[in-house]
Amino acid sequence: MSLSPAQVTSLYRYPVKGLSPEPLPRVALEVGETLPSDRRYAIENGPSGFDPEAPAWLPKSHFLMLMRNERLAGLETRFEDRSNLLTIRKGGDVAAQGDLETPEGRLAIEQFFVANFASDLKGAPKILSSAGHSFSDVARKVVSIINLASARAIENMVGAPVHPLRFRANLYVEGWPAWHEFDLMDRTLAIGATRLKVVKRIVRCAAVNVDPDSAERDLEIPQALQRRLGHGDCGIYAEVIAGGTIAVGDAITVEEPRLL
Repeated sequence: MSLSPAQVTSLYRYPVKGLSPEPLPRVALEVGETLPSDRRYAIENGPSGFDPEAPAWLPKSHFLMLMRNERLAGLETRFEDRSNLLTIRKGGDVAAQGDLETPEGRLAIEQFFVANFASDLKGAPKILSSAGHSFSDVARKVVSIINLASARAIENMVGAPVHPLRFRANLYVEGWPAWHEFDLMDRTLAIGATRLKVVKRIVRCAAVNVDPDSAERDLEIPQALQRRLGHGDCGIYAEVIAGGTIAVGDAITVEEPRLL
């Protein structure tokens, strides 16, 4: 069955793992890379052994993150690429600012978490980064994609509205039937000149139970998926195999498999 082209309805990056999504009108993707600055930084929650000179993937449990630290969703943060300045707001007021590429700026942000997240901390919080490294939930560099029809299907399962940003994806797609994304494993998605190969389903954790507006842990989405579908998956990961610029409103087509 052939489908009409789907559409990119929104694009997001997450410069600091666990902190605010940042909407993008367009983004340039490079082969084998994440969105620029996506999960560029993480907040270490106690010693992790991360070595900036030899960066290696670490599980999310080493960092402050929404799976356990839902109060993070109550912060409004913004990262400025030119200045490397992270601004944290609480209730609309600036609570902390710091240049994440300077020791002084990192300290200002770390002190904010010491003062405001003491009960969440397993040790001294520390801003981590390393050139070219992404603190993704998976070791390979990928772009995460959510089918909005699948998010609506989950609303029917849980009997409540489900904000799509619970899933913290990079691309949100409209135009596929619910769960059609799972039929796309190893297929190539075309967005203009850009090509993304679907490589993995996303297994959801308790982070999706946190409402991004209220910062309340108010749903049990992975449990509902398990009950209704027999798995806890929602969304897909894709690798960039041909670079290019993509934008909100762009059409997404699924390329036909090549005949051998």
